This record gives sequence, C-alpha cells and structure tokens, in this order.
Amino acid sequence: MRCPFCGHEDSQVKDSRPTEDAGAIRRRRQCEACGARFTTFERIQLRELTVLKSEDAGGGFKREPFDREKLLRSVSIAARKRPIEAAQLEKLVSGIQRQLETLGENEVRSGKIGEMVMEGLKGLDSVAYIRFASVYKDFREARDFEEFAGTVSEVGKG
Repeated sequence: MRCPFCGHEDSQVKDSRPTEDAGAIRRRRQCEACGARFTTFERIQLRELTVLKSEDAGGGFKREPFDREKLLRSVSIAARKRPIEAAQLEKLVSGIQRQLETLGENEVRSGKIGEMVMEGLKGLDSVAYIRFASVYKDFREARDFEEFAGTVSEVGKG
C-alpha cells in the first residue's frame, strides 16, 4: 500500500477491524519510510461483476465493470440535502453490492440495479426515492412526476 504522504510502497498494518456494515475492513497503517499514519478501507469482493446496459440502436448490450463508487454517487445525488446520514447510504450500497455478488451471476442488467436502489430508497426517504426514479424512469413532463408521486403517497398510507 503506497503512503499518501511520501509515496513509499511499504506500510505496516497497526490495526485491523471490520467496518460497521461488515462490508469492508478498516486498516490503520504506518509508513516505514516517513512514519506517517493513515487509514485504508479494503472492500470484500466476492466476484467480478459486469453491468449490462441497454444499447439504443442495435438492441444489444454495452458491458462495463460494476463500479461501487458510481452507484454511491448516484444514490448520494438523489439524497442530497435530505436528512440521510452518509453511513445509511454506504449501508444501502453495500447491501446492494452484496446482493448482486450473491446472485451467482457475473453479469447483471443495469435495470436490476436500478430496481434494487429504488427499493432501498423507498424505505429510506420518499423524496430521494422520487428523485432517483425521475432519472431512472426518465420522466419527461411534470405530469410524470405527479403520477409517480401519487403512487408514493399511496404506498406510505398502506
């Protein structure tokens, strides 16, 4: 592990422990060259995942590696300025990643990931849920928002 301060390659692990969501290992390290201490987080990855995205013209799929940080960014954008802790979003994304890795498939459609995010946000915050849905479902007019928001308030009453 490269030291973020001096760039030296070797560091010594001083402490290791799982994170709260158990999806990563927190390691406290010390650089052998400059003596600086720093923390790293190592994610446990069960399998390599490939995301299948729909192609517009040919009807085939575009393949790209699953990117946890990209998923976290999109969820964070939907939850911006909402009373949601960063740890809650981390836990949501970690849960989705674990579910995907345990499906037993190396390739997963982007639509499946979108549905999982919507299900997670639905229980977390209705505004973040609607924000994410507006992009995921590609709302084009205000009426699309109104119709979808109506279904959200009905869900909340049931």
